[in-house]
Amino acid sequence: MKLRFGIGILIIVVGFSLSSFYPIDGYDRTGIKRLVYWEQVKKGEIESNRIPAGAFYPMDSIKLNLLDRKDEFLGVPAVDEPLQKKVDALFKGLDKNYSLTVLDMTKGHPVRYAQHRETEGYQPGSVGKLVVLASFFEGLCRVYPNDFDKRLALMKAKTIKAGDWALYDHHTVPVYNLETKKMVKRKVTEKDVFTLYEWLDNMVSVSNNGAASVVWREALLMHVFEDKYPDLTFEEAETYFKETSKKELSELAIKIVNQPLRDVGISEDEWRLGKFFTNGAGEHIPGTGGSIGTPIGLMKYMVALEKGAFIDKASSLEMKRLLYLTDRRIRYAASKKLDSAAVYFKSGSFYKCDRGKNPGCGDYEGNVYNYMNSVAIVEQPDGTKYAVCLMSNVLNKNSAYDHLMLASKIDALIRD
Repeated sequence: MKLRFGIGILIIVVGFSLSSFYPIDGYDRTGIKRLVYWEQVKKGEIESNRIPAGAFYPMDSIKLNLLDRKDEFLGVPAVDEPLQKKVDALFKGLDKNYSLTVLDMTKGHPVRYAQHRETEGYQPGSVGKLVVLASFFEGLCRVYPNDFDKRLALMKAKTIKAGDWALYDHHTVPVYNLETKKMVKRKVTEKDVFTLYEWLDNMVSVSNNGAASVVWREALLMHVFEDKYPDLTFEEAETYFKETSKKELSELAIKIVNQPLRDVGISEDEWRLGKFFTNGAGEHIPGTGGSIGTPIGLMKYMVALEKGAFIDKASSLEMKRLLYLTDRRIRYAASKKLDSAAVYFKSGSFYKCDRGKNPGCGDYEGNVYNYMNSVAIVEQPDGTKYAVCLMSNVLNKNSAYDHLMLASKIDALIRD
């Protein structure tokens, strides 16, 4: 999303991600219509060679990896020295540009952890949508505190209008027509109506900024209206926003979106979200405090997810399903070493070009700053399971290839 044009300055927020996440066999559970299209691909009714073998695992194969080890350590475990030495060797020549945390959680082996510049702060870009994801599921718990099935039913049935909150975003979303069996990809409009599940899917899978703002808005509304939320109309919600001061709304929005992080032990300095993802949403609720992410904060998130500590076990598992990667793989996930693996993934970029210094400054090649971040859980067929949080700020270069090469090397050292 283009935020601001100045004299010779271009700032870009890029939530570049992929176009399909939730497990392909999940349509009956979620009602996410584009999954019907991917079911046809899986059956061979539609030809596509873009999906690697690791994308075809069924929904019931997705498990939480640390449920039986949740009391072994808090936050992240102590550094494993042999693994740490291997990780240190990866960053010769890359030391000042990259930060990393990696956690080996392979069953039947001790948990191993290593880190590199783990507390270094970065602009998280679209990786910050993971924060919104957790806040949304916390909101669902407020609506139906003791009934996860009702939460699922609400996500599948309740339709939500975008409004100007979803504007503006250059990312397209997949829209599948069940009758014509046609898939189109287009930008979100004010008039668009999707189910809660589909808004979540659009936020995570294609990293749509408009969807992220809508999901955050709905999380806030669930916090405010609780058991009255299922029957809340778009017009009633808009009235609430108009009649409530922007200062109050801002304070509440920032509190509710970040509270799930605090609840699992992630500090404000380790990860926080400070503003909505679209200018349209910002007109309703101004941001405050800025956003920051660190590799250790992101890893604590992954650990909490695998322990079932976000809200409850069922919510954590559903969040993980939404992160399952079922389309072409980019950046870190593009490594061929991961083709057979199930990968749970989120990536994001944020860069700024000073055209006065370099008129040819290109996409993902910012010369002022050039953040590229990836969060991945990798589950190999041989039983190897690990999580990686990689953050970089490499000026004048698209570092996607470096991310890919690091993914290959990290996979090799974990499996060694």
